[in-house]
Amino acid sequence: QIRLVESGGGLVQAGGSLNLSCAASGSIISIDTMAWHRQAPGKQRELVAATTTGRPITYLNSVKGRFTISKDTGKNTLYLQMNDLKPEDTAVYLCYALLRPSDGPIRNYWGQGTQVTVSS
Repeated sequence: QIRLVESGGGLVQAGGSLNLSCAASGSIISIDTMAWHRQAPGKQRELVAATTTGRPITYLNSVKGRFTISKDTGKNTLYLQMNDLKPEDTAVYLCYALLRPSDGPIRNYWGQGTQVTVSS
């Protein structure tokens, strides 16, 4: 079974940093896209950052210069280094992957999310 598990969330003061991780497990042939989304209460889910094979990394405008997405392809693990955190970054951060499992066609997968809370 394909599984995405996030970790690294927590409570930090404004200006602090966190590093989120997303580990993809199971029998995976290839990964096309891995991305971080976030959702705050009363707001729509939004794409924070994404990395797609053969394409430039993309970021939400409000996190450019503060967040860095990266991946370890050998470990099928995605990271989000978040610096200079602001209260408006408070949200549940969810990992997303578009990948091809060994026993089926390419499809979307989601993690359960990790809470990030930034106090002022």
